[in-house]
Amino acid sequence: MVSLLLLVAVVAAAFVGFNIGGSSTGVAWGPPVGARIMNKTGAAALMTFFVFLGGWTVGRNVIDTLGGDLVPQSMFSPEASIVVLAFIGLGMLLANLYGVPVSTSMTAVGAIAGLGLATNQLDYAVIGSIMMWWIIAPVLGFWTGGLIGRYFYPYLDKRFALEQSEGPLFTLDRSGAIPTPTLGPGTTPKEAVSTLVVLAIACYMSFSAGASNVANAVAPLVGGELIGVNNAVYLGTAAIGLGAFTIARRTMESVGNDLTDLPLLAATIVMVVAASITTVASALGIPMSLALSTVMCIVGLGWGRATRPVSAPDLVKQDIDTEISVSAVAAETDDEVPPVGQEDPTNIREAQQLFDPSSVVRFVAFWIIGPSVATALSYVTFTFLPIAGTP
Repeated sequence: MVSLLLLVAVVAAAFVGFNIGGSSTGVAWGPPVGARIMNKTGAAALMTFFVFLGGWTVGRNVIDTLGGDLVPQSMFSPEASIVVLAFIGLGMLLANLYGVPVSTSMTAVGAIAGLGLATNQLDYAVIGSIMMWWIIAPVLGFWTGGLIGRYFYPYLDKRFALEQSEGPLFTLDRSGAIPTPTLGPGTTPKEAVSTLVVLAIACYMSFSAGASNVANAVAPLVGGELIGVNNAVYLGTAAIGLGAFTIARRTMESVGNDLTDLPLLAATIVMVVAASITTVASALGIPMSLALSTVMCIVGLGWGRATRPVSAPDLVKQDIDTEISVSAVAAETDDEVPPVGQEDPTNIREAQQLFDPSSVVRFVAFWIIGPSVATALSYVTFTFLPIAGTP
């Protein structure tokens, strides 16, 4: 009986990891794939490797939090682990159906918190620190993006904007005894360096995804001592990798196409900020959603870019004579970047709409509703079904 339950639990964890691979790979590799810098197979391979690296190193801290700090390890019976994983999978399904970024970490915390509430074993200090980070992360993402957009983005755009040439980025020079890589036809050194930087950042975001998301799939199994931490990381990585090579092909194309109007520089900035916030939180053992920081950094970057025509005193007084919109990141950068407060607001207003502000409300609503529903369902289940372990 225990072997059958273990098999079901492993399958449930693999299913969660499979779906994580489908969603996280699109977030990390959609921009490079959409910009034709990397093909989908190569993106999936790099995603799998760096997910393993993130899960094996920083991700262990998150596994400890979800698998033993939030509630005692003894509460994770095989049946309880299966139920928790089922609620995580249900949360992902609902988010996918409504087309919002999947917040697997928040759903996982909600499902485990419901178990702790029902059994009176929830560590309120741990859940309090997690929720505090859930408040800090989007605020930090917004203001980091806002400061970059207001004070630095036009200069970065002028200096580092990626202009892609036709044809391959690199070719092999076979004139010598040993073939050596050279720049492709029309490729400039700036383009080559910028492209490599984009790829490095996508790998960094994959590492961040592994650090935060491997635990979401396997922590209940580790908490119930059904498998060890090392085997759990292997299982989580394999499941996420399978999702990256299969269903993520569609999400990479979708994200890449959705971001084609968003300058690659802006996407790169967002990826660095979101991945850094998530990695730091994971290192502290805090389960964190990449979507949480990513969406708010996009909004902040556009807000900061849109407020450049306004001086700081008028901004503080809210005496603003320009439309505040994240579409401002599409505004063209002049040959000479005007100082803050002196830019022509017409340049901002005429930028193409890139982001529907109403989507922010929908995302934030699901960040609240998702873990709340998972907590409530888990609480009801464990209250009426005596399947949890004993303290």
